[in-house]
Amino acid sequence: MLSQIWDFLRTPTEDVHLPLLGSHWPVLTILGTYLLLVKVVGPRLMQNRKAFDLRAVIKVYNQMQIVYNLLMFGFTVHFMFGPGNFDLRCVRNLPLDHEYKNWERWLSYSYYLNKFIDMLETFFFILRKKDRQISFLHVFHHVYMVYIPFFYMHYKGYGGHGLFVVFWNMVVHSLMYIYYYQSALNRNSKAVIWWKKYMTTIQLVQFLIVLLHCTYTLFQPDCEIAKFSAGMSAVFAFIFLILFINFYIRNYILPKKKSK
Repeated sequence: MLSQIWDFLRTPTEDVHLPLLGSHWPVLTILGTYLLLVKVVGPRLMQNRKAFDLRAVIKVYNQMQIVYNLLMFGFTVHFMFGPGNFDLRCVRNLPLDHEYKNWERWLSYSYYLNKFIDMLETFFFILRKKDRQISFLHVFHHVYMVYIPFFYMHYKGYGGHGLFVVFWNMVVHSLMYIYYYQSALNRNSKAVIWWKKYMTTIQLVQFLIVLLHCTYTLFQPDCEIAKFSAGMSAVFAFIFLILFINFYIRNYILPKKKSK
């Protein structure tokens, strides 16, 4: 395993490093600042202040995210089964001289930039004094969703197996921000309450699909190029599957037992 990691790190397959992909330090600095602000500085600054009413801002933010993620979803589906011609048994990065390589670069990079925009959600929680929602799972998820795509694209380039994995996240985020927008319109609606439980179920299905596909890729004898990515994705999909199952049990199963 260690030799595979070393081979992965010393054999980059990409010659183009777009902003925030050329070095670890800018990304680590942003993530370190994020952790400091959301766990220490932000809660202290808001401790003796009145919560901000951000309903209008959050509605606009959710609308922007719905459009962004739906566009990404549409373009990625077109690319994977059109110009990219993905072989789902073994999803490879396009060659550097491929005529559609820039499609692969910009789709991957657009997804990566959106993970920074996603972090605004945590600051909304702080300004609204919803500190309870800033759980370990929430913070770990945002840090992971920035750093792992950086790590993959910095060393192995854009697209390929990594793009196929995050495609499922685009699907989930499109639905998730529609739910958030509906929730912002009417927090007490029965429709909103109905959605909430099933959004967690959809996320669990996402991690299960990724885990199963990555396992399938690992058993392909002629797919060395995607095996490290598949192995890492499988590990993290399994971790998130456990974390979200724990979240589901604590929020939707145990409260029912207590009420009975």
